[in-house]
Formats: sequence, C-alpha cells, structure tokens
Amino acid sequence: MTLLIRLSKQVQRKSFQNPLLYRLLSESSALRKGPESKEECKWLHGSSQEMLSVVRGHVEVRQNFISEEEENALFKEVETGLRKKRYEFDHWDDAIHGYRETERLQWGVVCESILRRVRAVAFPEGSPLLGPIHVLDLDKEGFIKPHIDSVKVCLSVICTILMFSTLNTVICTLLMFSVPAVLSCQFCGSTIAGLSLLSDSVMRIIPENKSTDWVDLLLSRRSLYILRDDARFKFTHEILKDEESFFSGQKVPRHRRISVICRNLPV
Repeated sequence: MTLLIRLSKQVQRKSFQNPLLYRLLSESSALRKGPESKEECKWLHGSSQEMLSVVRGHVEVRQNFISEEEENALFKEVETGLRKKRYEFDHWDDAIHGYRETERLQWGVVCESILRRVRAVAFPEGSPLLGPIHVLDLDKEGFIKPHIDSVKVCLSVICTILMFSTLNTVICTLLMFSVPAVLSCQFCGSTIAGLSLLSDSVMRIIPENKSTDWVDLLLSRRSLYILRDDARFKFTHEILKDEESFFSGQKVPRHRRISVICRNLPV
C-alpha cells in the first residue's frame, strides 16, 4: 500500500510538469465528474488540480457568447473611434504594449442588447455598473503583462466622465481648482467581464504570492470571460504574446484582438 501511494504521488508530480499528461489526467477526472466538468476542460487549464479548485467560482469563460453577426456589429461601432488612434507601445503603468483604447457611453440598438446580456450573466442583479464601456485594441504583436487592475481613478478622470453635461462641467471646473488632482477614490468593484473579438487568445492568471503556480483561460473568439473577487485582486492576469500563446500544449495563434470590457462599481 505504501508503495502504491508513493508511485501515485510521483505520477501526480510528473503530470504537472508534462502538459499532455496533465491534460489527459484532467480530462479523465472530468469524465468521472460529469459533462459540466468536461466542458470546463475546454477553457480552463492549470499547474495543478489544487489551483483549479482555488479559482473555480472566481473565473468563467462562456464560449460563443455572441454570434458572428453580433461580433461584426460591435466591431463596426468601435472601429470608427479606434482607427483615429495609433498603437502605443508604452502604458502609464507599463502593463500593456502594442495597444490603443477608447471608451463608449452610447451604443446602437444591437450592441446595447448584447451588453445587457453581458451585464445579466456577469454581475449580481441590482449591482451598480461603471457607465463607460472600455474598449481595448491589442495589435497582433501586442501583449498584456502580468498585473492586477488598478481600482483607483484620479479626480481628473472623474471630471472627464462627468463633463458630458453643462452643469457637471461647472462642478468639475470648481473641483479641479479646489482639490488636488492627485486625489483618488475606488471606482471599480469586484467583477470584470470582457467580450473577445477578432482573435483567440490565452489569459494567464498567477497568484500574487506564489508565482510558480498558474491557471490559463482559453479566450476563444466571440467568448465572454468573467473574473470575480479573488481572481481580480489576488491574482495577476496577462494576455500572452503570440510566440508564447499555448493552451494545454496546443498553439493558439494570436491576431489583432479587441476586448469590450464591462466593470461594476464598488458596493
């Protein structure tokens, strides 16, 4: 019995180092647990079963969340604003390379319907949501480095958002002259949800205090990813470069990728 336990542990350790073996073991385990777990194996892969257990309930990927027609509708709306910008290869906190971005408050009927579906599945009912939708356009050669999202916004950003009405412009002018611009407050809450347009990609999340462990999420084109609670604040996340873009040992070619991102406000 002792010998069998020792052999089992050795196989388990080797499986973590061998992506193919780990995938086979994971899929075998999934078949025992049922169809839902088998479905999860298509988009969730990690350094150990322990890590997968830690993130369950905090990460989710819904494959084919939008149709090809809906993807085209979103792309047409965001491309108008994006094409006026050039790709940047530095970022204010050095987190993103090869990107351009914008925010949108107003959407057409089709896109607004899509975003309502995103909000319905990603956020608790009645949860206050951040108004502007963040649109991030990543060049084929671009990538997102490991980082934990900042949940702060400076006063000047708040005022920029508010300046859509005449009254708010007056209020913001007074604020900008009376309060230091470095003042900040928390502006986003526990959940982030993003639609992936134009390309598949791999998101890797790593525990902030244990960099040897990792979990990969396969973000297929037209999928919706959701990060909640601990996955937001206790794990770094990144989008892998094209040359590093592998999921469960299989190459995932990276092309230009646009993400349409919704966030909630702190309660």
